[in-house]
Amino acid sequence: MTGATAVEISASIESGIRRADLAPGDPLPPVRALATALAVSPATVSRAYAELRQRGLVVTAGRHGTRVRPRPPVAARRAALRPPPAPGLRDLSRGEPDPRLLPPLRPHLATLADSAGEPVGYPDVGVLPEMAAAARARLAADGVPAAEVTLTGGALDGIERLLGAHLRPGDPVAVEDPGWASLLDLLAALGLRPIGVPVDDDGPIVTGVAAALAAGARALIVTSRAQNPTGAALSADRAGALRALLAGHADVLLIEDDHAAELARVPLHPLAGATTNWAFLRSVSKPFGPDLRLAVLAGDETTVARVAGRARVGAGWVSTVLQRLVLSLWRDPAVAALVDRAAGSYERRRDGLMAALADRGLPAHGRSGINVWLPVTDETVASTVLRDAGWLAAPGALYRIAGPPALRITVSSLDEAELPALADVLARAARPAPPGGFTA
Repeated sequence: MTGATAVEISASIESGIRRADLAPGDPLPPVRALATALAVSPATVSRAYAELRQRGLVVTAGRHGTRVRPRPPVAARRAALRPPPAPGLRDLSRGEPDPRLLPPLRPHLATLADSAGEPVGYPDVGVLPEMAAAARARLAADGVPAAEVTLTGGALDGIERLLGAHLRPGDPVAVEDPGWASLLDLLAALGLRPIGVPVDDDGPIVTGVAAALAAGARALIVTSRAQNPTGAALSADRAGALRALLAGHADVLLIEDDHAAELARVPLHPLAGATTNWAFLRSVSKPFGPDLRLAVLAGDETTVARVAGRARVGAGWVSTVLQRLVLSLWRDPAVAALVDRAAGSYERRRDGLMAALADRGLPAHGRSGINVWLPVTDETVASTVLRDAGWLAAPGALYRIAGPPALRITVSSLDEAELPALADVLARAARPAPPGGFTA
């Protein structure tokens, strides 16, 4: 770490992160220690650290000091290639769908190749009319008003565009705690301030949302179903209570993420329209394949127009080739049957693991989706026990703001015959948490 000014010091630290000399989670020197080493004032180092925090590169964790964020928004040279899997370890940490259960793309790509016609030019791009019509019909079938729709490059891309269109750096945003790690990283990169809202199996707890709104939250982000990491899903009663609460906060931006869609296997109870500015996002990545970077965004006229307008001056549009591929998948009854089969398989594995854990005195959570959230006494100890037994789970610290320790276990690569052995290992790794919600 070098430099005589705050700009130079922060640049040298960013360079260290980019070169991977500073790894995710690595501590930075205390302010006074670095100031002494560089012969600058502590205020200069404090300004450098503040700039890095505002850009989402580091996080300050109280008595633990300042550390590199788990996933800082800068590409590291050594992280350009995916690291090989650890030998002998079963990886249950990735949160990805089972590739064995994804619809095959080859026949649909072949059909597109035969019917693609002439190349599409700049004047003809945008949301295809047939794509918009199909998206509206699918959303309307689930009770989501979809008069206005556009497309984004996945759910997180849509959330980023929505926040950029409505908020400014420093604005507070109410998010689920525990919640989606990528969303927490995005908020840090955008300079937005997360306010954690406790979650239980039925979704965000109403008193927690009320407290976040009272604290000035400008936006609320809710996962409709298959919440990552807990598997929570909005129940009808919880959705009704939240709608009633939000009626008194019409100026709050409401964002709903229904990333699992057809895989969730629980009814959808949308909040869409509960505030003046709202958006409902549905990605195709989990049911149809992570490489299909497309999400449908429905919302009020102003919000959709802002997102579409920002896309037009930036990325431009979602590829019409990708749109036609997704349309082909949506229209194929065989694909619908495969997705339903996958949903059933995930449900059996998830429920089977939770039942096995319950038999061993371990309460876990996973009402929907592909993950199980297991409260533990100590994440480091639990992870070490798992690793020694040949398993790898995601530490809960990636997903929580103020909640107690836990592990996220993705069931998509598990076979049902493996569940008892895994539950035995988890029983050695964890002790039951106190009853109640996911947060203390």
